[in-house]
Amino acid sequence: MRERLKVDAGRVERFMQRLGSEAAEEGVCYLVGGATAVLLGWRDTTIDVDISLEPEQESVLRALQALKRELSMNVELASPGDFVPLPSGWRERSISAGREGRLTFLHFDLYAQALAKLERGHARDVEDVRAMVERGLVEPARLRELFDEIRGELYRFPAIDERRFRAAVDRL
Repeated sequence: MRERLKVDAGRVERFMQRLGSEAAEEGVCYLVGGATAVLLGWRDTTIDVDISLEPEQESVLRALQALKRELSMNVELASPGDFVPLPSGWRERSISAGREGRLTFLHFDLYAQALAKLERGHARDVEDVRAMVERGLVEPARLRELFDEIRGELYRFPAIDERRFRAAVDRL
């Protein structure tokens, strides 16, 4: 197995170009986590590229294994919706990262990403959310509003400790 290298913005962009060239139909590829952090500039590198596809396309999914090897990077299918309820309007708040071939690349809603990162609570996640706030990409008051919106759906994620999650949002 080849060593996975840290992924910088140029490698994320090459990944986007290659993945877009594999799309057989129109679709959206949401970038999540480290890929967003690297492309928007608050981190120099990430250890993996997390994406979510709408719709999932056979040609794109099949290309992922080859691209992982070719670009020596880890790619995972993951989104904030795998970890926390998504607040309404998340699609509309997702911001453009470009277009390659038949794929439109968007940064998954930064508020949804921030909520998922605060719920997880790792030091790197909290740093990422602070960077989003410092850059004016996420407003703490709006983040609290969106947390309040999703609170009624937290039961769908039994591993979430609502009090701890709320405290993390409030600390921000």
